[in-house]
Amino acid sequence: MDINKSYSDWCANALEDNDVAAELKEIKGNENEIYERFYTSLKFGTAGLRGIIGAGTNRMNIYVVRQATQGLANYIIGKYGSGSVAISHDSRIKADLFMIEAARVLAANGIKVYITKELQPTPVLSYLVRYFKCQAGIMITASHNPAAYNGYKAYGDDGCQMTDDAASAVYNEISKLDIFNDVKTVDFESAVNSGKIECVDENVYDTYLEKVMEQQVNPGICKEANLKVVYTPLNGAGNKLVRNILNKIGVTDITVVKEQELPDGNFTTCPYPNPEIKEALQKGLELCAKEQPDLLLATDPDADRVGIAVKDYDGSYRLITGNENGVMLTNYILSCKKAANKLPKNPVVVKTIVTTKLINKLCEKYGCELKNVLTGFKYIGEVILNLEKNHEEDRYLFGFEESYGYLSGTYVRDKDAVVASMLVCEMAAYYKSQGKSLAQVIDGLYEEFGYYINSTYAFEFEGAAGMQKMSDIMSSVRNNIPSKIDKYNVTKVCDYLLKKEKDILTGEVNDIDLPKSNVISLNLEGDNAVIIRPSGTEPKIKLYITAVGQDKKNALEICDALVKSSKQILGID
Repeated sequence: MDINKSYSDWCANALEDNDVAAELKEIKGNENEIYERFYTSLKFGTAGLRGIIGAGTNRMNIYVVRQATQGLANYIIGKYGSGSVAISHDSRIKADLFMIEAARVLAANGIKVYITKELQPTPVLSYLVRYFKCQAGIMITASHNPAAYNGYKAYGDDGCQMTDDAASAVYNEISKLDIFNDVKTVDFESAVNSGKIECVDENVYDTYLEKVMEQQVNPGICKEANLKVVYTPLNGAGNKLVRNILNKIGVTDITVVKEQELPDGNFTTCPYPNPEIKEALQKGLELCAKEQPDLLLATDPDADRVGIAVKDYDGSYRLITGNENGVMLTNYILSCKKAANKLPKNPVVVKTIVTTKLINKLCEKYGCELKNVLTGFKYIGEVILNLEKNHEEDRYLFGFEESYGYLSGTYVRDKDAVVASMLVCEMAAYYKSQGKSLAQVIDGLYEEFGYYINSTYAFEFEGAAGMQKMSDIMSSVRNNIPSKIDKYNVTKVCDYLLKKEKDILTGEVNDIDLPKSNVISLNLEGDNAVIIRPSGTEPKIKLYITAVGQDKKNALEICDALVKSSKQILGID
């Protein structure tokens, strides 16, 4: 790629967006800044596009969005002849603009477009794809990234994020296009007036909520529990639908964090709007100290993930991890359905490979099949799709990932913070009626099955040099598999890129029946584990630690030792 030529082309052609034009002018003569924006193009993968908002091929802007959408349009026309696409957006900066630009391109290519009148959660977009029988869907969001980012998630006709093969095919189409000369657009208002672009009717969202309501395990339990909730949508898309569903099930005592109630892509009170981290929940925790609710709910900007904090024994509020919430919800669903004799034959629970192994114990207890899939909720959606093809979708009970994503039901094919918020409140009400807090529930599960501490660590590698560093680290680990981590011997190595697993004790090597993924999993003695994986959406290497101890203190000590040793193996200070 000729970086200086790309820069010159943009200076001559990228004139429609004043912000982009001003930025191009501002960086004139600054080789480093020009390089960062043009040394590569944002690659369209299974997570679509994601990047910093700004000028250049390595940034999110209307030209990159248009090019990606033209590639998607060419893919749809090539595969289906024609079709329709649903598009929505969250509260991100320029998210509504990017939705409109994508719609203009699709309409210019003769593809029908359904857009939302205002921001909506990501699971709603998944629902709209299936509701309107679309050939694809687009969600403009950067999920939980900082305010500087935006993104473009692409969905297939099944409502799942695009598979590897489909994303690769779209990327091939995008790669053929000149970003300025090969993209068709049409006037937005004209396309709306002609019916090529149609706004989704409000009644459609009611049908979505009806599907969410069908996932109740103990209908009516919340109406008698007097549950008190503090809620923060983190300035994102969850505010209306989460509060709506909670009111429908009888949770009416809801106090919303005012500073984070309305959509705001600047996220001024939570610079990193990720419910996985305490800082994002700080305003909610401060309000909890005042209101003394049973629990705190926090949904991320596109409302596909939910984090919670619960009242602890001393009156303070304990943050519950994504793994812990998933374990409690799975236990709640399985135990209540079994007690009511409503468990389907051969029930299925799905988790990702980096999610807690404590769930294995629960599935053994209830005779439930556990399916492990790669990281990414589309793989959980794929399990549902395969069950549906065999007319066995009723077997699916629950799917979750450690990063706070949950789904009950098959009405959407992505994680859904709306249904998860409903089930968390229902679960809290159920146990409250028995005189138990959720803190007592998770501690009881640890007492029953063992103290599984699951911790995730992320190490950032920014820019072009950072991407190379990440690649070097993964190659080094792959070529120098350790025999032990701290004092714990490695018992099994799973390399998901090579699709091979090796039992160290027996020497037996087996194939892994999952798509290729750059992940290395090291199983250790005592059911401990270390998993190393580059993020698919951020410039980070993630380290997942499983530590199993005799008690909580012992498990934490094991975790600390495994982290220290793993960082040495990765060459990270």
